[in-house]
Amino acid sequence: MTTPVTRVLLGVRGMSREAGPAVAAALSALPGVSRAAPDEGQIEVHYDPTRLTVMDLLRAVRSQGFLAGML
Repeated sequence: MTTPVTRVLLGVRGMSREAGPAVAAALSALPGVSRAAPDEGQIEVHYDPTRLTVMDLLRAVRSQGFLAGML
C-alpha cells in the first residue's frame, strides 16, 4: 500500500530566498513531510495527510518567524 501524498503551496509573508532553506528544514523535520521546496515568498510542500494537517505546516512556518497561508 502506498502512502498518500498531498501537495500544498504556502505563501510565506516576508520570506526571502536566503530564509527559504531554514523554513524548508523546519517543514522537512516534521514526520510525514516528503518534500519542501522554497522559492521567494512561497514554499511547495508534499506531505502525508494522514499524519499532518495544513495547520501543522503553518505552525512549523510560524516557528521560523513567518506568517503563512495557502495559495
